[in-house]
Amino acid sequence: MDGDIRDLYQEVILDHSKKPRNFGPLKNPTRKVEGYNPLCGDRYTIAVKIENDVVSDIRFEGAGCAISKASASMMTAAVKGKRVSEAREMFEKFHQMLSRDSSSKFDAGPLGKLSVFSGVCEYPARVKCATLAWHTFKSALDGENAKSISTE
Repeated sequence: MDGDIRDLYQEVILDHSKKPRNFGPLKNPTRKVEGYNPLCGDRYTIAVKIENDVVSDIRFEGAGCAISKASASMMTAAVKGKRVSEAREMFEKFHQMLSRDSSSKFDAGPLGKLSVFSGVCEYPARVKCATLAWHTFKSALDGENAKSISTE
């Protein structure tokens, strides 16, 4: 990660971990799934309201490291208001960005602000932190309700 993106990454992570967006309970969710990373103890519940094939609302609760909390915060902001198919595409693109070999090129541009996580692939132990909320959200999209997932 070059210096400019590293600085932006740190700034964004700190902002979203200290002041997470969409944090707290969601009344009457369509789906609610818990995700857990036993390696570091991160645990989040993602509550989603899907109406007319659109993620009309999404919130998260729980606790974890700064990376996992910032990722959950940014994910909820990014997918809210998107069609389910668009949200799935975002999951796939985000997952590809973080699971690639760190030496390979990747066009993170379509992910917008989420591209600040592009350097996380250089730190395999942190990839699970950054993707926990995303995998939990994908489980919710897949219709799994009240299921606990683990990123082991």
